[in-house]
Amino acid sequence: MYLCRQNHPKNIEIMKKLLFAAFLTAFTLNVSAQTYPPKDTPQLEFALQLKVTLGETFGIDNTQHGRRTVIPITGGTFEGPLLKGTIINGGADYQLNAPDGRTELEAIYCIKTDDGIYIHVRNRGIIANGKDADGKPTFYFKAAPQFEAPADSKYGWLNNALFICAPEFSSEFKGIVLNVWKVK
Repeated sequence: MYLCRQNHPKNIEIMKKLLFAAFLTAFTLNVSAQTYPPKDTPQLEFALQLKVTLGETFGIDNTQHGRRTVIPITGGTFEGPLLKGTIINGGADYQLNAPDGRTELEAIYCIKTDDGIYIHVRNRGIIANGKDADGKPTFYFKAAPQFEAPADSKYGWLNNALFICAPEFSSEFKGIVLNVWKVK
């Protein structure tokens, strides 16, 4: 009779253990019922193309982090559905080259829209040379630019989205062409 009382400490502990076990069971069932790929896979929307002109590359060998390569950004143009303009001279692409063929990059520069608005760009990414499962050479080059535009301008939307970019190689253009997509 004594054990049947609702507020008895032993009953409370048993109830806590049962609730915890039920929670774990529900959580486990929920995890195992996941679908791959998830239903809400992000989509990409083309944002702009940058045609970046470059200066003379120089390097600093054998730093404590690896070989540092600096590629000056000397100008260029950009254009997309919602913006167009020029790339300002004075930025640079700072690359850290590891012995295994992987390169970390960070390009810092500014762009100016045709209507006179300056936007800061910081583009971080990786370049990796490797081999696939069959031993064939692979090449990976992707980056994630971040934009800092005046919040009260028509370019404020650049501040509130994630972007990815990939190069487009062209023998006709002396520089690098970067295609940028907004993650929707």
